[in-house]
Amino acid sequence: MALAKAKADAIVSKLQIADDQNKDEKSTILIASDTNNYIGEDKDAEPTLLITCDQVVVYEGAIREKPSDEDEARQFIKSYSGKHASTLSSVFVTNLKTGFTKGDWDKVEIHFHEIPDNVIDKLLVEGLVLRVAGALIIEHPLIVPCVKDVKGTTDSVMGLPKALTEKLLKEAMNA
Repeated sequence: MALAKAKADAIVSKLQIADDQNKDEKSTILIASDTNNYIGEDKDAEPTLLITCDQVVVYEGAIREKPSDEDEARQFIKSYSGKHASTLSSVFVTNLKTGFTKGDWDKVEIHFHEIPDNVIDKLLVEGLVLRVAGALIIEHPLIVPCVKDVKGTTDSVMGLPKALTEKLLKEAMNA
């Protein structure tokens, strides 16, 4: 939650600076869940809601963010083989008009079958696992057969729990 809130604070600060410099320019905001960058698209629209997110993987009590290199990604994926890990996805919503903010988190537990070394090798060559928390992508076609059970939703594992986000958005729009 702290990271999702910090992202929101950074973006709001940038928006206030931009607003002070360009009093007449207004833009729509496009937010990526793993960055504090925003892109203006519609120059006639005023930004109203800001959604920031963050996700970590928890394995045997340790928090795992994005792997620092291929070796760490390999170690992460290999460690899940025949075991389980959890994802914690945080969502933070800010109503830029009213100042209302609220955040919450969602947890998913994933149990794995054995993950063969050749699957890990292919995932590393592809490289996507290097850009996600815990090098964990359960919806990847190479990993799907290795997933034994998921207690929670795939959208949450992917980093944006839909039901939680919808709930927070409704609260922010009514604030």
